[in-house]
Amino acid sequence: MSNYTVEELRDLILAEISRVNELTDNSKSGYRSVHEPAVKFHLEQNQEWIKQKYPVYAKYLANGSEINPNAISPILIEVTSSKDADLFRLARYTWSLPYTKGYGRRLRFLVMDESNEKLIGILGLQSPPIDFAIRDRRFNYPADRKVEFINQTMDIFTLGAIPPYNRLLGGKLVGLAAASNEVREAYKRKYSNRITLIDERILPAELVALTTTSAFGRSSLYNRLKYHDRLIAVPIGYTKGFGSFHLATLYPLLREFLKERGIPTQGGFGVGPRIVWQTCRRAFRELSLPSNLLKHGIQREAYLFPLVKNLDEYMAGYHTKPIYYDMPFQEAAAWWKKRWLLARAERVDGWHNWDREVIEKTLII
Repeated sequence: MSNYTVEELRDLILAEISRVNELTDNSKSGYRSVHEPAVKFHLEQNQEWIKQKYPVYAKYLANGSEINPNAISPILIEVTSSKDADLFRLARYTWSLPYTKGYGRRLRFLVMDESNEKLIGILGLQSPPIDFAIRDRRFNYPADRKVEFINQTMDIFTLGAIPPYNRLLGGKLVGLAAASNEVREAYKRKYSNRITLIDERILPAELVALTTTSAFGRSSLYNRLKYHDRLIAVPIGYTKGFGSFHLATLYPLLREFLKERGIPTQGGFGVGPRIVWQTCRRAFRELSLPSNLLKHGIQREAYLFPLVKNLDEYMAGYHTKPIYYDMPFQEAAAWWKKRWLLARAERVDGWHNWDREVIEKTLII
């Protein structure tokens, strides 16, 4: 167990939990400080890859001087090549949240600025959790068909803009992209005629909704995210403040600890993003630690992205065909530019002097 005794591992866990419990600053900067050890851990573990790839892809990261707000021309690119995947991964390492590559079914997208060939932001979708109380309270699933309908949704595991586009509300653009026609069409292309592991049958390749949770409390990105008069991200409640993110640096030790005891650490059907949570709970049981220690108290707001007009009726089985909203990405981008970008560019000047070397100094440690 990497030279740790049971008592030492227990003490490490209690120290991490104590650090979170002592958080008195309820601001977003305070919440970010909770994530710092896990973020640093992932950066340290991937330094060789980052040092190899950063010089290759730095040209896609904009300096403020390379951006003309009036000329910005967003395009949406599905990640299908190794080049796109590398750029996506590199951008994700700039987040103030621990790195994740997603679980299960996945779709990834880059939002690029065609005017200067720079990266605006990234979008990642993954298999949804089968059990998510906030979401499940909203829908009246038909008896014994919950899994069938949940698997026609996806969960957003990463969404945002990178500097300096984040200062120009590029995150709003990526949020709109998530609900665009192109994303659901990409889903249909990728997952049509796929046989499920549930009972070896083909489910409809319809993507009718997305779910996500904010990174820290209420989200300024998702709040009032609209396309004309339509609310794109519908707030549906807050999580209860349970999770295992603050144990990310200890997770490899917990897995090794369980493996040494012959306890499974792999997920099965319906586990997906919950495998980390389940592994931590199993380790806590073996270490005689109460599972309520996994309550970190940091509540996150949950959002639902309806992609169809008849979502409630469809999820209840009353309607057999989804009636999709029509939002081409280019029209959404034009709306974003008019609604948010141009006014923001005039009102805020911090983006002008942004130097991409700041990203290099953040990533290479």
